Amino acid sequence: MNELVRQHTALDDSDLEWLHLLVSEWQLLSDLSFADLVLWVPTLDGTRYVSVAQMRPNTGPTSYQDDMVGHLVPRGRRPMLDAALDEGRIVREGDPEWREEVPVRVESIPVRREGRVLGVIARNTNLLTVRTPSRLELTYLQSASDLAQMIAAGTFPFPDQQVDMDASPRVGDGLIRLDADGVVQYASPNALSAYHRLGLASDLVGHHLGEATAELAPSRAPVDEALVKLASGWAPREFEIEASDGVIQFRAIPLKPKGTRIGSLVLLRDVTELRRRERELITKDATIREIHHRVKNNLQTVAALLRLQARRIGSEGGREALEEAVRRVGSIAIVHETLSQNLDERVEFDEIADRVLAMVAEISPGKVTGRRTGRFGILDAEVATPLSMVLTEILQNALEHGFREGDTGTVEVCAVRGGTSRESRLLVTVQDDGVGLPEDFDPHRSGNLGLQIVRTLVEGELGGSFDMVPAPDRGTRVILDLPVEAHK
Repeated sequence: MNELVRQHTALDDSDLEWLHLLVSEWQLLSDLSFADLVLWVPTLDGTRYVSVAQMRPNTGPTSYQDDMVGHLVPRGRRPMLDAALDEGRIVREGDPEWREEVPVRVESIPVRREGRVLGVIARNTNLLTVRTPSRLELTYLQSASDLAQMIAAGTFPFPDQQVDMDASPRVGDGLIRLDADGVVQYASPNALSAYHRLGLASDLVGHHLGEATAELAPSRAPVDEALVKLASGWAPREFEIEASDGVIQFRAIPLKPKGTRIGSLVLLRDVTELRRRERELITKDATIREIHHRVKNNLQTVAALLRLQARRIGSEGGREALEEAVRRVGSIAIVHETLSQNLDERVEFDEIADRVLAMVAEISPGKVTGRRTGRFGILDAEVATPLSMVLTEILQNALEHGFREGDTGTVEVCAVRGGTSRESRLLVTVQDDGVGLPEDFDPHRSGNLGLQIVRTLVEGELGGSFDMVPAPDRGTRVILDLPVEAHK
């Protein structure tokens, strides 16, 4: 819609924001009307209309089989659009149109903002299945008429309330129509079932909804006046009520078709099972984070024990082997520490890479500095854990074998994410400017334990490739090419 409005119309950003707010709400009008909605906006030169948005009803058959967004029609071809735009009123005159042998009733609703008509909503109702309307359908249609008048007057949608239509109750979930005093005029079967879930034993019609709701709310205090007002629909609000047997989500919509409140619509949805599952997920997430926290603590304990043992060993080789083991355990602990702070099994690996780089740099025999360029991005835990070990081994190998006591130099870790598909690639390069590789060195046949770990993890567990080659100027370059899942 942004592109169409800016390309074809004279509307400014504040007008466009109003249209976005309207489009975020108009599923309600479509469902209450049993009709398709198409938003037409006049073009910059005023000679045509461009359709910038479309909505189909969940409560009835569609009138359009094709997508209308982006269509242009000249002014004069649809007189009802012209009349609604020029006169600023809802236009219902005219005979039904026939589209592919389907009769369609067309109405035009001006979209007003701060006294200006920005465009026109064409409301198209498929008349093929028209029958004698029930009480529910009559209530829907009357409520739709009131909302249409509010749109034409510029009082709907409500500018101070941004609604997430995916999370808010919809018309089919449950609907209650109130009069100006908050007394129930009509309650749909789904709405009545939701109130029965709260503990209501009688019908709702004729009762004051706010008072009835406050009595059902789990409170030993006197009647909650705020809850009475909310459930009476005095202001546009969303709220929830949780009783012992259920949780009901509410949305109140005051109806002011002529500027004065004549009643309200209350949409409600039984979200008992949804909230129960959310609580289970929260408990599960907390348990997983606690497990990661305890694993991290256990690994740190193991590392401390190995460090103590290393101090008691007289053999230089044995002490170095234990210190290497301490760093390997520490790299895994870093991942679990990061996972213990997240809500899912994904980690921002750049922080882990920086911590591994700092940890390994402590063993530098000279004044060697480490730095990272590029971004690893978000990685799944099953990738992050072996990759942290791989990075630890490569850095440790570069610092131990690439530099001598007193040397100065640099070790750089470069990460590049590529690809746009679900399975993208991660290219990691670790390059130092040390003494370089010995002649005839083959990293794929080396008996070095660290390189054996790298080969096993990269090729076996991560499904990638590993190579170690001389750097262009001096030193050594290690290249990792790994498949990773793309995350936004």
